[in-house]
This record gives sequence, C-alpha cells and structure tokens, in this order.
Amino acid sequence: MGRHRHPHLPTTESAVGAIRAVAEELNLELTVTDDIGADQTSRRTSAGVFTVLDPDGSLPHEAFVELGGSPSVTVRLYPEDDAQITVDGIVFDDIPRDSAPAFLRSVHGGLAHVKGRFFPPGWWLIVPLPGDETYKELVLRGTLTPWLSSKVR
Repeated sequence: MGRHRHPHLPTTESAVGAIRAVAEELNLELTVTDDIGADQTSRRTSAGVFTVLDPDGSLPHEAFVELGGSPSVTVRLYPEDDAQITVDGIVFDDIPRDSAPAFLRSVHGGLAHVKGRFFPPGWWLIVPLPGDETYKELVLRGTLTPWLSSKVR
C-alpha cells in the first residue's frame, strides 16, 4: 500500500492528546469540546446495535477541536476512527483519525498548498502527508481567503 504508518490512535481521547501535542509543538491555542457523548454523537451508524463501549471500555464519543492561529482549523473526531478537518472553510471528510496530527503539521508547517487547474477549472487545497498520503479538496469559486491565496503555487 505504500502508506506511511502514523501512530495508532485507538480512541477519541488518544487523538485529542496527539492533536494537543501538535498544538503545543506549533505554539497554537487549542479549544476542545469533548463532552459529546455516545448519546449525542452526530452519527452512530457503524457500531453494532448493542455496542455501547469502545474497546478500551470508555463510552464512544466525538470531540471538536479548534486550533488558534492562521489558517483557522477545526477537527471533528468521530468514534468510527475518522475525522473531519476544516481548513479555512475547506472541509476534508473521512480523514483517518491516525492521520489527523500529521495533517495538522502539514497545514501549519507550510506543506499544504493551493493549485489551480484549467480543466476542470478550479482551485484545489492539497495537503501532503509523510509517505504517499495526500488529501485534496476543491476550493469553491470566490472562496480564496487571504491564507489560501498565500498558498497558491
């Protein structure tokens, strides 16, 4: 598969801890809302009908993390091992939870960039991760923020 192995983050808590470590390393403020318990998760489809606990015995829950600084970045961690990361209004769905810390390092470390294409016309926010992992998301017309504009290559 050629994918870079990120440290495994088996729970929402472990992912929040890893993101907190990245925020400290990059000197970014961090706000975490992680009281979104199993009874309130925004989606709970993949768990078995009677599954109430995560493998570590904790209640499955999601967390919402906001990072300070520029660009504006939020991370919504789901109990199903994936995350939704929003960078300056551009939403990346289905990011593996294990990849979230590397994704944030790429965005804040200057690796993320915007590329324009003639056909189909449009701008793409590209976030490369170590190894062979790259995430791309379409930037809607007219939504090039100052940060996104500064990342055009």
